[in-house]
Amino acid sequence: MTTGQFLPLTDLTDCCSLGSGPLSDDEAGRYAALFKILADPARLRILSQLAAGGCGPVSVGELTGKLDLSQPTVSHHLKKLTDAGLLERSRAGRTVIHSVRPELFAELRTVLQMD
Repeated sequence: MTTGQFLPLTDLTDCCSLGSGPLSDDEAGRYAALFKILADPARLRILSQLAAGGCGPVSVGELTGKLDLSQPTVSHHLKKLTDAGLLERSRAGRTVIHSVRPELFAELRTVLQMD
């Protein structure tokens, strides 16, 4: 039998409220769906790579080489991120490029901001 380790308790009396106030049912559902999309390690790696490069634009081929993931895997995750509204997709000739939608991440940051 293994025993779990516990994090030390911290006094939270000065940081208990969300920066944007209580969420409505619709907002909670929307943000939960976005966080579910973000809860995949490959998608977090893709977003991290985009952020490290100035938030895009970047092609599928560029990401494939940098992440050591197959092209179909990268394309699958880019589609999920784009469909969720976290990325923008455009074309440069025959190449599909993706970039981060910074306004949505600013909104998520506000939701998570603790006062």
